[in-house]
Amino acid sequence: MKKYFRLWLVLSVRSFETFFVSRIGAALFLTGKILRFIFYLGFLVLLVSKTKLLAGYNLWQVVLFYLTFNFIDSVTQMFFRDVYRFRQQIITGNFDLLLVKPVNSLFRVLFGGTDFLDFITLFPFVIFLVYAIAHLSHVTPFGIVAYIILLANAFVIALSFHIMVMGLAILTQEIDHAIMIYRDFTGMGKLPVDIYREPLRSAVTFIIPVGIMMTFPVKSLVGLLSLWGIITAILIGLIFFLGSVVFWRYALSQYTSASS
Repeated sequence: MKKYFRLWLVLSVRSFETFFVSRIGAALFLTGKILRFIFYLGFLVLLVSKTKLLAGYNLWQVVLFYLTFNFIDSVTQMFFRDVYRFRQQIITGNFDLLLVKPVNSLFRVLFGGTDFLDFITLFPFVIFLVYAIAHLSHVTPFGIVAYIILLANAFVIALSFHIMVMGLAILTQEIDHAIMIYRDFTGMGKLPVDIYREPLRSAVTFIIPVGIMMTFPVKSLVGLLSLWGIITAILIGLIFFLGSVVFWRYALSQYTSASS
């Protein structure tokens, strides 16, 4: 464990050094991301303030759904940014070099570069989350614990999706469209999945577990999710993770070296 933690630190430091290569580009990217967040948040506030409720949720609950989505999305992109560059390693043959090194190849391609631009945005998200939670009524210690557990479960599901996308890249040499499809699906979690009609609601909750990732944590916090619902979410997260690891191993067994 210490070995991989030290490796992650070394890779993260190198990734941080690339931040200074194009400071203006990084600053523009960060500014655009912050402005997009502010504009969409303003849209939600305006929408809910006029309608009073959205799918049965009040203003602060809707804001908390959006903040939770952004927090999960930012943490995911921060740790798994190197997945977006995995296709280049496949087609250039650099992945061959990773396979012969005494490091788990899955760990190396997942955590090859931490995105510090997303790391910077985490602090305001955490502050906004605490502020929004403070405005909720009837929040219990059990709800807070369940919220944290389901946040961790959301990260496990996000990890599983990225592993499956990389496995697909090995089999098809395609990753860009797959990762964008994943981002489009998770984008449906900016708002509670209760706004969607059946069967779409069930599909994005259990088949493509966006609802479990983005909606269930907040529902547990406000007391709208039963203990059985929490257990079901954790089981689905575990199944997705184990399934993604099996798929990765299968894809790896089908990998043909770029030199062969």
